[in-house]
Amino acid sequence: MGPLNGIRVVEFTGIGPGPMAAMLLADLGASVIRVDRPGAVEAAASGGHRPHMTAGRPAIGLDLKSDEGAAAARRLTAAADVLLEGFRPGVMERLGLGPDDLCAADPRLVYARVTGWGQEGPLARAAGHDMNYISLNGSLHSIGRAGGPPLPPVNLLGDFAGGTMFAVTGILSALVERQSSGRGQVVDAAMVDGSALLMSMVYEDRLRGAWTDERGTNYLDTGAPWYDVYECADGRHVSVGAIEPQFYAALLDGLGLDGADLPGQWDRPQWPELRARFAEVLRTRTRDAWAAVFEGTDACVQPVLSMPEAAEHPHVKARGSVVRAGERLYPGPAPRFGRTPGAATRDPAFPEPGLADTLKEWGVDGL
Repeated sequence: MGPLNGIRVVEFTGIGPGPMAAMLLADLGASVIRVDRPGAVEAAASGGHRPHMTAGRPAIGLDLKSDEGAAAARRLTAAADVLLEGFRPGVMERLGLGPDDLCAADPRLVYARVTGWGQEGPLARAAGHDMNYISLNGSLHSIGRAGGPPLPPVNLLGDFAGGTMFAVTGILSALVERQSSGRGQVVDAAMVDGSALLMSMVYEDRLRGAWTDERGTNYLDTGAPWYDVYECADGRHVSVGAIEPQFYAALLDGLGLDGADLPGQWDRPQWPELRARFAEVLRTRTRDAWAAVFEGTDACVQPVLSMPEAAEHPHVKARGSVVRAGERLYPGPAPRFGRTPGAATRDPAFPEPGLADTLKEWGVDGL
């Protein structure tokens, strides 16, 4: 049933972090109804594909610009614990669905807003995407190799880590606080804020002189030869993360190298020499051969797997971190719970709740 069983969420359909947040809440057992545009629900149903981030929860098509559609949305929200939206600031207010209206009608409502720039500030109403948000808080500048440009980390850092995860954290925190106060509140989850907070350790390292603004020269950004990715004989790669001295010793042992013949681990001026030696040795065997060498050791060396390969790795498979269902791959639920496990709502076998049944369960009729 999941730990959020009994929590009702109205999700106003957006892209990226909003649907991902709703997916996580549904995985954890919340009952989620997705509000989409008229016709979009039918079009999605006829596509034959079960999207990861919108599957597993019923959807209703409403024209929110019409009086009837907005009224239906208000009735639906009145039966919910949480409203989740990802529009630009001001959009929901123009529709008569802003927090001033809905929270006045239902003081217990948790009104969650996930945006790139936040509800206030000079850029609040500006367009943007993941890499734009992480450009302004020091995150993107810090990612990349020495002498090269910043490298966007797909859209994991801004959209999903900075947006989705902080939206979910805010929702859960507001629900917990509501138990004592009896009141909901607005959650303003901005990707520019969340991804900045994720840089806390890097900002701290910079403050104490352990990090420089020159990317690719620090101990966690591929600057250190013992924290990097290396090409093997077959053109595939292994990741090396041997930071602590005992792990570094295990790395040297697996590589067949004698530390007495090498520069010191933390001798920064000699890092290029040490990197060249590591690269030379690691190119002598295939990725899987090195994986076998380091299996069972604490050298912190692992093969870099593709998504299909990841689903077949014994540990990933045992955990259900990535699941294969026929030709379909999908991530499993996280985190894990001892008594109330969640479920992967994107699993083709997951029984998607019907809209009529869910509305009846919520006590909402006539929509």
